[in-house]
Amino acid sequence: MENALNLDTVVLSEDKKSIIILDQTLLPNETKYLSLDKAEDIWEAIYKLRVRGAPAIGVTGGYAYYILADQADTENMDEFVSQCTKNMEYINSSRPTAVNLSWALNRMHSVLLSEKEGKGVAWMKERLMQEADAIREEDIQISRNIGAYGFELLEKLGKGVGIMTHCNAGTLATAKYGTALAPVYIALEQGWDPKKDLHVYCDETRPLLQGARLSAYEMQAAGVDTYVQCDNMASYTMKSGKIGIIFVGCDRVAANGDFANKIGTSGVAIIAKHYGIPFYVCAPSSTIDMTMESGEEIHIEQRKPEEVTEMWYEKRMAPEGVGVVNPAFDVTDHSLVTGIITEKGIATAPFKESFEKMGIKPVEKYVDKKSNTPL
Repeated sequence: MENALNLDTVVLSEDKKSIIILDQTLLPNETKYLSLDKAEDIWEAIYKLRVRGAPAIGVTGGYAYYILADQADTENMDEFVSQCTKNMEYINSSRPTAVNLSWALNRMHSVLLSEKEGKGVAWMKERLMQEADAIREEDIQISRNIGAYGFELLEKLGKGVGIMTHCNAGTLATAKYGTALAPVYIALEQGWDPKKDLHVYCDETRPLLQGARLSAYEMQAAGVDTYVQCDNMASYTMKSGKIGIIFVGCDRVAANGDFANKIGTSGVAIIAKHYGIPFYVCAPSSTIDMTMESGEEIHIEQRKPEEVTEMWYEKRMAPEGVGVVNPAFDVTDHSLVTGIITEKGIATAPFKESFEKMGIKPVEKYVDKKSNTPL
């Protein structure tokens, strides 16, 4: 089994004409890369979670903006901007909850709007490629910094610590290292014994099984002592005393510290609070949306019922015609969060004040003129 750190989640092709992504829907049984250069295929890959994890989606968004801009067959700058705007709005519609996608698209669009004057379309295309590459390189360093701060927490707890995580926020969810699993990778780099010093418990994470398929795959490939548990077993494991800390990723953080992450995360946080287990959110600053006062403003994506009733089963496992509730995310209240680990440091309550001290500010967003709503 290949170490997941050696897998490129999202990269630009050698000819700079397409995005190469690792198809995560096939893991852990098959390692397959897809080459994407059409808007519809990129949209489908993001929606179907072929590429997933907020930071990795952001990197994909940056490259998608560039790839589609590069295909624009015009030398007229106004027409070029119009085509880029249309493509940006389309790609953004694939995953509305993960803020990194809109963040990356807004960043790319801001470069275009702020630097286009007096420049030709060819020059602008090259500049956009540079910006997309920068987003990816920055993501690697951001993940490593988050891992370093998380590792400091592990050191305080001591070797042999049990770590619980929900969904997958490892290297597969970013350009490299990950967020919630980054502290484990840093611990390994620091010489911790993967079998004696680290014990990772991966929630299965129904209905798409990102914990069982992806987090467990990553940790086992790295040689870490790894366990998979059904989501409804988390309370049992926490009560047993085996868990010393919980690390989770996130897709969007509101200014007050409320955050959206894969469905089931709020339940883990509630149980952790009951047992007094520290609960940390690992979040790049790009995931913190200071324009949202609380989690009540976060849009929650609703997905198809077949993911619950049929996926992974040889035969349908629920009665025909039964109603299905399938939100992709839930929002965890900030009162349940011990700290939010960013690349700038660890934020604690009151979170808005902590974010502001870190220099995290609201990002100016492109406004869709048709709907008068920000991207």
